[in-house]
Amino acid sequence: MIAAAQRASQQSEAQNLANRFRLHGEAYFRFIATPGIEPTNNLAEQAIRFVVLDRRVTQRTRSERGRRWCERIWTAIGTCAQQGRSVFHDLRHALYAQVRGEPAPSLLPAGP
Repeated sequence: MIAAAQRASQQSEAQNLANRFRLHGEAYFRFIATPGIEPTNNLAEQAIRFVVLDRRVTQRTRSERGRRWCERIWTAIGTCAQQGRSVFHDLRHALYAQVRGEPAPSLLPAGP
């Protein structure tokens, strides 16, 4: 790959990619040569992957209110996934609290 990057087309996109491989090529493929490193070891990328996929499928939102709702629901989904909690269960409790005029349940972890 790194050798191919050195023969890249002169188009700016190809040159940008070639420069990235020249500078960081070894890091891109470290998971191949190092046991125990997963190819998707970036936790931040994993945490937002479903958001990116959802935005691509839904083609985003058209209003500020829709964007705020998406940001909040995606945060709840991501937080529940990280903590191994049920999104349905937490949303149900949040809706019940809203109807009863009670404070919303916390998404913070229960404790150590």
